[in-house]
Amino acid sequence: MTDISTQTRALLLDIEGTVTPISFVHDVLFPFARNHVKEFLIQHSAETEVQADIGALVREHAVEVENGAQPPSVGAASIDVLVAYANWLIDRDRKSPALKSLQGKIWKQGYLEGTLKAPLFNDVVPSLRRLRTKGLRVAIFSSGSVLAQKLLFAHTETGDHTDLIDTYFDTGVGSKMEAESYRRIAQQLGLEAHAIVFVSDVFNELTAAREAGMKTLLCVRPGNPVQPQKEFERIHTFSEVLPTSD
Repeated sequence: MTDISTQTRALLLDIEGTVTPISFVHDVLFPFARNHVKEFLIQHSAETEVQADIGALVREHAVEVENGAQPPSVGAASIDVLVAYANWLIDRDRKSPALKSLQGKIWKQGYLEGTLKAPLFNDVVPSLRRLRTKGLRVAIFSSGSVLAQKLLFAHTETGDHTDLIDTYFDTGVGSKMEAESYRRIAQQLGLEAHAIVFVSDVFNELTAAREAGMKTLLCVRPGNPVQPQKEFERIHTFSEVLPTSD
């Protein structure tokens, strides 16, 4: 088992490949958003929050063009061209805040209708409950929107587990590949970076968190891409994370 220092006050967790299988995100959530984006925009494009997403997509599109990319035009901002641009972003796995916000709203509809239910790895719920009894706070940092994160934990295959999560962070605090993002998270949690353990399946994210001063654990799950064989202590289940006081 992995010893967490008695100075540790919080766990900061990635979602995809750490809490839930990568296949759920790539084989279920992304296709669901792609298949429903046009219908969703037809039904909801007049709503204020969706209009904000559309405006943000148009602004992000201009930045893509400035950076030399060639995305589909959104000149008229019609539903069809917005759908084409959204699919272009999905195909390239762009970490677009506007797309993530729109996807979150589409997924919300799917979760509320009961079409979507998130699978969690079997060790996640009992391990987090146990760690919380030790006084550790649990936070999430995902490239998916905070809305999408909350929906996932509220609609899992074993029920609503939002009670296990204290705080959610998305790329509104910055890129997951940049140390400054993790410094901001520590500041918002009111903790020193060294009092936080970040758990992720992605080498570059762990590198950034460690640069910010956080402790790090590389989570190895079935279906995850192979990461460099060095530098980070590895766990295969959350049950391997245990305070030294046990």
